[in-house]
Amino acid sequence: MARKQAADYEQRREAIIDRAAELFAVKGFLGCSVADLAEACNTSKSLIYHYYPSKEDILHAVMASHVEQLSAAAAEVAAMPQGPATRLRHLSRRFMRLYVGAASRQKVLLNDLAHLPPDRRAEIVAGQRALVTLVEAILADLHPALVGDAAHRRTAAMLFFGMINWTHTWMKPDGALGADEIADMATGMVLQGIGGI
Repeated sequence: MARKQAADYEQRREAIIDRAAELFAVKGFLGCSVADLAEACNTSKSLIYHYYPSKEDILHAVMASHVEQLSAAAAEVAAMPQGPATRLRHLSRRFMRLYVGAASRQKVLLNDLAHLPPDRRAEIVAGQRALVTLVEAILADLHPALVGDAAHRRTAAMLFFGMINWTHTWMKPDGALGADEIADMATGMVLQGIGGI
């Protein structure tokens, strides 16, 4: 007979992912063991393995949960009827709020992707590429010359992400500027400078 799943199964899985994200962000994936994670969760290694078969599965779950949140925010923005400048501002704000609220997951996503097995890495990369493609479409709406220029369109999108993706390395959540203000600054730089590409 199959073992009955606990009522709080998903909550426990999420709690493991939260702690793993924090540990991986500080120690790196390779610098953190399942024993470290079990200690941080105040549980046993065997219970960690009950929820996740391997450390790589935990890493994947950390990244996938973050990319899923970003993708959900992007899908909502893509469905908005407003013009491209407004959509870009909304997208910047939503991404920045997620980056601040999940700074550890963002750091793990940026630093530890290479430690996933190829098939799991491809899944995460596909999610990231979809986000880049959405930003490319918004930028092409803003500046029609980018429509037929894939190289400049992709580079412009990557420059946008370059402004916001690494804010976890310097932004202080209680600093002088909040997530929305920083997002608006990044959007303003794109909107004012897009014609110069």
